Amino acid sequence: MTVEMIAQTLAPALSNFIQIYVVLLFVRVLLSWFPNIDWSSNPWAILSQLTDPYLNLFRSIIPPLGGIDLSPILAFLALQVVGGLLVSGLASLPV
Repeated sequence: MTVEMIAQTLAPALSNFIQIYVVLLFVRVLLSWFPNIDWSSNPWAILSQLTDPYLNLFRSIIPPLGGIDLSPILAFLALQVVGGLLVSGLASLPV
């Protein structure tokens, strides 16, 4: 297997993973607007376990302002930028 073949396989897989994770983050952010959700019950616990560690990185940087958590904005931006750089970097590896 050449480096090019690995990159051609890895780039779309990484892109798909990032897209799925963005959807999970989006669902998590939308559901956070509903205070009656029990985050300890399935499937919400799974969603919380998958997304909260990543969101907590940004919550430590941006504290809530007036009760509004703005950290998901930075989390989405970082995921898109880093993901785009990784995918384009893999796609442009020399032959």
